[in-house]
Amino acid sequence: MSFRSRLLITMLTVVILAQVVTAAATLSAVRADIMAAGQRNLDIGLGVLREVLDARGERLRDTVDILTDDFGFKSAVATQDTATLESVLINHGSRAEADMVLLADPEGRLLASSHHETGSQLPFEGLWRAARDGQGSVEVVLQDDVPYQFVLLPVRAPHLIGWAGMGFRLDAELALEIDALTQLPVSFIGHRLGEARASYTATSRAALPPTEISRLLSALNGLGSVEDLDASADYLTRASLLRRTGESEAFALVQASRQSLMAPYRDIQWQLLALFAATLTLTALVAAFSARGISRPLRRLADAARRIGRGERIGHLESGQRGEMRVLANTLMTMQEDIVQREESLLHQSRHDLLTDLPNRTSAQHDVQDDIATGQAFTLLRLAIRDFRRINDTFGYALGDQVLITLSRRLEQLPAPAVQPYRMGGDEFLLRLNTPACPADWFEAMQSRLAEPIDLDGSPIRPRLSFGEVRYPDDGDSAALLLRRADVALDIARHHHHHHQRYIAGQDERHLRQLTLIRDLQDAVDQHQLTMVYQPKVLATNGDIVQFEALMRWEHPSLGFIPPDEFITLAERSGNIRLLSGWMIETVCAQLRHWQAQGHELRVAINLSAEDVMDETLTSRLKEGLSRYGLVPDQLGLEVTESAIIKDPALATRHLEELRRAGMTLAIDDFGTGYSSLAQLKRLPVQELKIDKSFILRLDRSPDDEVIVRSTIELGQNLGLKVVAEGVETEASRAMLRRFGCHCLQGYLIARPLPADQVPDWIAGYRAIPPATPGA
Repeated sequence: MSFRSRLLITMLTVVILAQVVTAAATLSAVRADIMAAGQRNLDIGLGVLREVLDARGERLRDTVDILTDDFGFKSAVATQDTATLESVLINHGSRAEADMVLLADPEGRLLASSHHETGSQLPFEGLWRAARDGQGSVEVVLQDDVPYQFVLLPVRAPHLIGWAGMGFRLDAELALEIDALTQLPVSFIGHRLGEARASYTATSRAALPPTEISRLLSALNGLGSVEDLDASADYLTRASLLRRTGESEAFALVQASRQSLMAPYRDIQWQLLALFAATLTLTALVAAFSARGISRPLRRLADAARRIGRGERIGHLESGQRGEMRVLANTLMTMQEDIVQREESLLHQSRHDLLTDLPNRTSAQHDVQDDIATGQAFTLLRLAIRDFRRINDTFGYALGDQVLITLSRRLEQLPAPAVQPYRMGGDEFLLRLNTPACPADWFEAMQSRLAEPIDLDGSPIRPRLSFGEVRYPDDGDSAALLLRRADVALDIARHHHHHHQRYIAGQDERHLRQLTLIRDLQDAVDQHQLTMVYQPKVLATNGDIVQFEALMRWEHPSLGFIPPDEFITLAERSGNIRLLSGWMIETVCAQLRHWQAQGHELRVAINLSAEDVMDETLTSRLKEGLSRYGLVPDQLGLEVTESAIIKDPALATRHLEELRRAGMTLAIDDFGTGYSSLAQLKRLPVQELKIDKSFILRLDRSPDDEVIVRSTIELGQNLGLKVVAEGVETEASRAMLRRFGCHCLQGYLIARPLPADQVPDWIAGYRAIPPATPGA
């Protein structure tokens, strides 16, 4: 088959496919538009229905209001004569064309009614409650599954002497009135819940078939206030719930015939079919005559399209013809420009922050790498807004975004040596300076400019910033390294509440080590990397063992032994301290039970963090652990630091009192290193003070430490507290502590912290050695 024939067949095939696709898209769009128009008409119709009901309710209220103000009617009400009241009420109801009338005394007992037994309670409780609260009410009610628009107003002479009400059935006449306004069929339906047939139907046009009513009731099951119903293939229906009681419900329906809506659609179908046939015939004739002339420029255009697809830039495209080929050539060129613009837009979005339009982290990495390639020295300032979360919590995220945008504009307007600001994410930004170091005077001016007040909904906010600085080439030779070290410097500045922190060699490694330890804390518990060791406390007078202090140890699989001060501090900062505390409580209680089974009745003290002291569940967790292992509270002692109490003294005191009432002993650990007041110490329910080892280690060589220790022991004795000295390592220190009246001693002189399995052997060996005499 010749190329011309193949081209002709291809052109016809393309045209046919294009026509089919276009026709399908057009018909789909037309159908969607028609259906959307039908839905809009239903919305309007439902709105008109509500307005008509509201207006009708106001007119009915005025009618009943005239009745309640009528002197003759009030006189009849005052007589309390049932026959007279019924006559007057029915007479007035007839004049108002009401379908239901009633009169009740002030307590809601019916005096007369067209539909209810005299002497019974007013039937519409919700209506009556609304009328009492608002001096009358107009609502839709259900009587025998029939919806009425009911008006209930008070009768006053001048005090309340009764309640008069009139009901007006939502009937076909009202439906016709709304139909005339909307040109849409309107129906009112009342039925019993759970039944598939309507108890009452009023329509503006032909009666609804029973099958249609059944489908509608099935779709109306569980309807809220307003809902689209798709229960019928013949109608679009919008329903509004008028009233629902315990047994019945009533709806207003507005419908639109699908057949009438789709009539224009069927006309368009035939028109498109005719247009398709005509276009196909004309295309076949034109294609037959032009296939030969089209083939060559088409090949040229196809080649150009392939080059554009490969990303090549074509400066000029010569089609060799005019008319459609020229248009196609121009279209290809336009498409090429659109692709370029779209790629540039996508590249911009990928390299810029959506909120502030500043270059983002990706741009920063590329730009820093480009600067490194030039070999010129430069400086990076990483900055963050302090307490930005508090700004969001106080003013909301929208005003928080305003702070970020305002700060971004200020960063863009900074003078040299600032080159480019970037938003790194959250409340963090980056400034690139084309100078080997950040000039001090420029930094001060910049900081003052950035800290100018920002008006947030009438409240001026001064953003407080922290900066981390790194320099190339001093602090790194790659973009990733420089950015990471800038982040480390910023993190240190934020943690220590500094305005500015220059990166110092080694901070990076410490930061990475901290991140590793925080990440591995969970594994440390799950993989049994944690252990507990126990250091004894003995009486200073005779050396009897009083208690053991439980100390946590961590042997990291790759980093080796991790000092407790390091990983416990990281656990508190990362929110993992309760995980460690829970493991410690469980482990110590289990160990006490194990020793008990071996015949050793021992007492152990554990250390609590500030987070533990503030934990509302601490007491219950400790009681549960003691109960599970059959221990008495006196076997478990608790040690808390002054800093843990200072965080929230009132809450800490309350929790410590709960623990004391539970029978556990309490001690203030590391006393003398915190900032608690003596008045606060007096209020705490503790039994022991533990003098920090920093005062004990040089006790025999430091007169200052001697004065502090002696005064602390006297203070504890005067407050009725036992005093424990930790860090006792020499006989001289022990002798001095005995002389001062210290109660208990703890330290390497007595024993180093022992693994749990070595404690029984140590006890046996220690008891075999007589304690030193008090004079030693």
